[in-house]
Amino acid sequence: MTKNDIAMLITIICYLGIMVTVGIWSSKRTKDVKDFYLGGRKLGPIVTAMSAEASDMSSWLLMGLPGVAYLSGIADASWTAIGLAVGTYINWLFVAKRLRNYSHTCNNSITIPDFFSNRYRDSKNILMGIAAIIILIFFIPYTASGFAACGKLFSALFGINYHVAMIISAVIIICYTSIGGFLAASTTDLIQSIVMTIALLIIVCFGVYSAGGFAAVADNAQSLAGYLSFNKLHDAVTGGTSDYGIIKIISTLAWGLGYFGMPHILLRFMAIEDSSKVKVSRRIASVWVVISLAIAIFIGIVGNAVTSAGKIGVLEGSDSETIVIQLSSLLSKTNIGAALIAGLIIAGILASTMSTSDSQLLAASSSVSENIIGGVFRVKLSQKASMITARIVLVVIAVISVIIAWDKNSSVFQIVSFAWAGFGATFGPIVLAALFWKRSNKYGAIAGLISGGITVFVWKYLVRPLGGGWDIYELLPAFIVACLFIVIVSLVTKAPEKEITDEFEAVKSMK
Repeated sequence: MTKNDIAMLITIICYLGIMVTVGIWSSKRTKDVKDFYLGGRKLGPIVTAMSAEASDMSSWLLMGLPGVAYLSGIADASWTAIGLAVGTYINWLFVAKRLRNYSHTCNNSITIPDFFSNRYRDSKNILMGIAAIIILIFFIPYTASGFAACGKLFSALFGINYHVAMIISAVIIICYTSIGGFLAASTTDLIQSIVMTIALLIIVCFGVYSAGGFAAVADNAQSLAGYLSFNKLHDAVTGGTSDYGIIKIISTLAWGLGYFGMPHILLRFMAIEDSSKVKVSRRIASVWVVISLAIAIFIGIVGNAVTSAGKIGVLEGSDSETIVIQLSSLLSKTNIGAALIAGLIIAGILASTMSTSDSQLLAASSSVSENIIGGVFRVKLSQKASMITARIVLVVIAVISVIIAWDKNSSVFQIVSFAWAGFGATFGPIVLAALFWKRSNKYGAIAGLISGGITVFVWKYLVRPLGGGWDIYELLPAFIVACLFIVIVSLVTKAPEKEITDEFEAVKSMK
């Protein structure tokens, strides 16, 4: 390992040390399970905004999205980004404030399954149990994708064994999350969002310089067939193009629907201290998302130009997801100072991964300890026992995620895509119905959860492979199916009790 590599590694180690320190600091403010899972509803507007978006923009922001743009041009990456940007804004505009008020009114719900159960007065906790199981089904592989990203990062950069690097990264994430809980995750998310922003700006500037300037980047992109088209995909193997038609565009825009059902984002809405500050959070979050997505796509374009200039090798398949790592490695070879900056960029990739993984671990942990053990099986635990159980469950889930991430050839983007569809199609329709449709009931909610989850798997593995008009991102058809089941089943079953409708009206009238 060279001096420059050591300098870069020192920067990364210092960053990781700060994360663990934040976890220890947060533990002193975590008194009970409500603090551990929801931070006592004490998040300010800036922390809420940046925590929500940092936990949203996982490793695919600095790995998956630039990789897609690097390989095939702007069409797929840009339509995905547009869907996400619009979805982010709409989610903050319509869902954030009402969910904060409604979840607090509904017996001070601290998890999404809690909210569903309390909102629909499901005394048997069937709805809670199904929702908790869905969280486990989709969050464990989602968390695994983050661990895999960390392993790929250190393996590609320092030649460290993939499995060793992945395990070390997982241990650090487990440490600060299990120690400090939600407050630690949210505070580190704020720090991580700042580091991610700095990393994006540095790498894009260095990439443009390495490619020979903006003109060289533009010339390279224009020379590749379909690379700058919004309705064509560039084929890196043949040099030709393939169509990116209206069905594909609609399918890709559907990514935005996923926001309505993301537990780790919805929890931030529930945790904000003052619902009147949601507007400030919305503006901060929306601006940051648009800028970060645009820069991530541009990094892919710049990276392709750097490859054409002969500064880095050609990246194929899932290796394209390491484009930021390759550019960082190139930067680190300049001098010691540049190596320290490169270390900050790598810390940015770690930040994007850790900010999502910690939130997912908390959500998955709460689904087991609070919703399955405490809710479904009604096991009564003391505050101390609840905290111990929460931390044990978190560690167990992390270990399972490490096992799933053992295959280093898995694609970060593809894993995230499927998990995103799963949550968007199961929780999204129910969140909207619970918040905005007074006539919806627990039977409709249960039908929506089950039908949405089944459709995601059926469409992904049986329908979508048929190709042609069936090649639609599974989130869209599954979301529609879940909505239909919620509406139809709610209408053909007993209407909600007056207590439930009165509560709905009370929340609706809140300012």
